Amino acid sequence: MKLKLISALLLGLPAASFAGSDNSANLEKQIEVLQQQVQLLQQSNAQIPLLQQQLEALRQQVGVTAPTPVVAAAGSAQAAEEPEEDSIKQTVTSLKMKVDSLAEAAATGPIAGLSVSGFIDPMYIYNRATNSGGFRFLNKNGAYNYYDSNLGDVTLDIKKTFGVGPSAPSAELIIQPNRGSGASFSNENGGMTSSIFNQADVSLPLSPTATLQIGLLPSLAGYEPNPVTQTQTLTHNLLFDFSEPASYLGMNYKWFTNNYQTLWQVMLANEQLKSAGSVVSGPNDTNRSNNSPTLAARVDYQYTTSLDLGLSANIGRQTLFSPCPSGGYGYQCNGSTPFGNYFYAEGDLTYTWADTQYNAQIDYGQQQRAAWNGGTAVWYGVSLLANKKWNSESLGRMGATIRFDYLNNSRNGGGGSSILYGLAGSNPSLNPTSGFGVDQQCLSQSSDNGLACKGTNRADVAFDLQFFPTEKTQIKLEYRHDFANNAVFRRSDGSLSRDNDIFGTQFIYSF
Repeated sequence: MKLKLISALLLGLPAASFAGSDNSANLEKQIEVLQQQVQLLQQSNAQIPLLQQQLEALRQQVGVTAPTPVVAAAGSAQAAEEPEEDSIKQTVTSLKMKVDSLAEAAATGPIAGLSVSGFIDPMYIYNRATNSGGFRFLNKNGAYNYYDSNLGDVTLDIKKTFGVGPSAPSAELIIQPNRGSGASFSNENGGMTSSIFNQADVSLPLSPTATLQIGLLPSLAGYEPNPVTQTQTLTHNLLFDFSEPASYLGMNYKWFTNNYQTLWQVMLANEQLKSAGSVVSGPNDTNRSNNSPTLAARVDYQYTTSLDLGLSANIGRQTLFSPCPSGGYGYQCNGSTPFGNYFYAEGDLTYTWADTQYNAQIDYGQQQRAAWNGGTAVWYGVSLLANKKWNSESLGRMGATIRFDYLNNSRNGGGGSSILYGLAGSNPSLNPTSGFGVDQQCLSQSSDNGLACKGTNRADVAFDLQFFPTEKTQIKLEYRHDFANNAVFRRSDGSLSRDNDIFGTQFIYSF
């Protein structure tokens, strides 16, 4: 409309110019002004396609399909834009409602505070002593073996936090069929529970620095964690497998002091690996029970940001391993009580700096009447580990680990709460798969079933390579050499050897 009006004015200007010569100067100025306005309008029209492109881009961003461009009057264009604007507003409002609904469900709904994680780690093991090799995965057998009993598993960690903030309680279930501590738990009469749970507990924060845990809880001892995703080697160290106490059913109170630099833990529980207080049958339909609780404690001191120092101790009473058909207790079946006082203590350190990690541990344990000859079983050992990770141009992220372990178990013929004879093979004085037992040469020459014979001292050295193809994938390769001062490793031909070698590879996928 403006263009038509201006054109009419321009056409009328020549006729008006003859009206009077005095107004010619003013008319010329008006013409010049009108020409400038026309130029501005033409420039504005030239920008219309660009503005249409920008509007189309904005419509696509909000998910609104642009209408077919039409040539219309200003009133018609404005009327067409109003429904589009309303549609955009409705879309934005709908999306906002959906986001608010999801946010509310995440904060207050059934899945609020719920996390699920885990891993699977099938592996291949070659054992030189038994001349056997194969994949191992969820294949628990009767005896605990150092090369596969806590490896080759599936783990599912389910945690639910009830509320928000440090004062919110939580419950955690760690499912580990065939391989977790639950698979080794026994009931009050000694029957295996075959539980699928490795850990199941409730955490109740009592203050910003203190928490009470109740349920199936892991041991407080040692530097090495249980999940293979957190270890630097394929196999566990000797102290983890045969010296440290295992899991407990009880309650653990832990609290921080010294500005969160020191962590204290005190646990009151049943004896290790017992789902109830032990009850042992005796003659004439009598029974004896272990009413003594186990008391365990640990302190961790964060000496620096890189160095953690830990001490732990455990005192209680444990049920004796008694392979006796009837009457008597202990290996010789001549003990008068089915229980023995138990004590364990250890010190460990963990040093981490960038891609380097060092671990060390020394420990000592004893149990009355648990040795081969009926005396006090005593064991002590050391474990040292060094790990280094780096980035390789051809192989990506990788690492290397070396570990050395030593465990002395010679006193009174050996034995202990975690060192049991006779569960694998037919010889009641040996653990031939893991390399423990009475000196067989001494036993063969003894007239009193080896009461004066010594047990076995064990050691191993392990070399590992780690590869990290992806963030959630890890591959471990390990060569491990185990050796003993007695011939206690059973070979495939039935003979006994002082040493054994294993080679293994493990694939770990975390989720």
